[in-house]
Order: sequence, then structure tokens, then C-alpha cells
Amino acid sequence: MAVDFEAIRRKLNQLSGNNRRQTKNWRPKEGEEYSVRLLSFPDNDGQPFKELWFYYNIGNNPGLLAPYQFSNPDPIQDLINTLRDEGTKESYELAKKLYPKMRCYAPVIVRGEEDKGVQIWGFGKMVYQSLLNIMLDEDYGDITDPADGRDIKVSCSKQPGKKWTTTEVLPRGRQTPLSSSPDQTSQWVENIPDVSQMYECKSYDELSKIVNDWINGSFDQESSSSSSSNSTQSSKTSPDTGSQKYKSLDDAFADLIDD
Repeated sequence: MAVDFEAIRRKLNQLSGNNRRQTKNWRPKEGEEYSVRLLSFPDNDGQPFKELWFYYNIGNNPGLLAPYQFSNPDPIQDLINTLRDEGTKESYELAKKLYPKMRCYAPVIVRGEEDKGVQIWGFGKMVYQSLLNIMLDEDYGDITDPADGRDIKVSCSKQPGKKWTTTEVLPRGRQTPLSSSPDQTSQWVENIPDVSQMYECKSYDELSKIVNDWINGSFDQESSSSSSSNSTQSSKTSPDTGSQKYKSLDDAFADLIDD
């Protein structure tokens, strides 16, 4: 069999991280309003958007891609199952800290930023539900259709007295083509980035070390705090430290992508 040099080139880009860096990631800014056109991922079992599951803030890691979602061995999921089987209050509380969180992704063309091409927008469960409800509304239907879909309005704001920002999505009033140029439409549709290239799925051994170090750090913290009055220093190794680092999941995953 002849050597497939294109396959070798793709593998080299994957190993070097070039594919991930080429992906353009979009995130709405607080206080701004955008018109955005959503596209559908191809070959996604009929679903327009993609879901990925992450273990969030274990140690200093903003997000760890969960191998079990790809039917691969997963030491963190194994630990969660073991802790649930133990049935104690302590094991249940630790298992809750380890539960993975879902992150959703959609290809988008941001109006006014068409020169950037197709970007990837990552969002949480509430925005995901809102978008699916819009698509199930017979007045709107498939808003991702390049010919007969419609743009959506995306706004990000912080309500008075609230700690976190809220992202709202609303469909625009009329159907519009993705682009007035058929060639431009084809180019965008044919160049939707592969979300799987955005994140590295760590090996079983790597994840085992990360979660073991995190757990052992909590035990070290408890031992240190009981024998020393300097709790400020000992709290640096607490497993809750990671959850203090980011104000929201958006911040954490933005940091994960930037890394």
C-alpha cells in the first residue's frame, strides 16, 4: 500500500497543535449585541451542534476532555462510579466535584466579521436549550439552512445583583440567505472547522496522575491545616482552589482554548 502523505500531514498538524490553533473561536462580549448566523456540523447524526463533556477545574486544569464519551477507558469516570458505589456522604460529595459538564459548539458567521470566515462558538446548557427550542418552533424551523435560515440576535449582559453574565438568543424576524454570493456560501459550508481538533484528550495514565494529585493534595491540605495555624498557605492545595480561579465556565474554556 502506498504511503498517504496527506494523512501524514494531518497527523503532523495534529501532533504539533497546528489544527487547533487555526480554529477561530468566537465569544460574545458583555454589553454587546451581535447578529450571528448558525451553521450545522456535517456528519453529526442529524444534530446541528456538537456536545463535548469535560471534567472541570480538577487542580489547575480549566477543562479535561472526558474519554468515556468516545468509548475510551476513563479513570475519572471509573473513580466516580466507585465513589457512588461506596454510598457514603463523603464519597458522594467527592463524586459530585468530579461530575463532567457539557459544553456545546456551533459553527457561526458573525455579521460584520465575515472576513474571519466560519468561527466556533462554545456555549452552555441554557443557550443550547434556547437554540433547540427555536428550531423546534414551526415559525422558525431550521435556522441553520444556508438558503432559507435566519440570523439570530446574541446579547450578553449582567443583570443588577447577579454575579454572572447571561447570554440571550433570539431569532431575527425574516429568513435570509447565508450570503448573497453562492460561491461564498459554498466556501463557508465546506470549511467548517473540526471541533475535535480544538482539544487534546489526555491518556489514561495522564488523567490518573492528574486526579490522584488533586485528591492527594486535598488530604495534604487537611493534614497541614490540622497541625498548623497557617491555613492560608495550606489552602493553596485544596481541590476547591480550581473553582475559585474562574468566574464562569466561559472563562475557563476560553483559557483552555487559549492554552
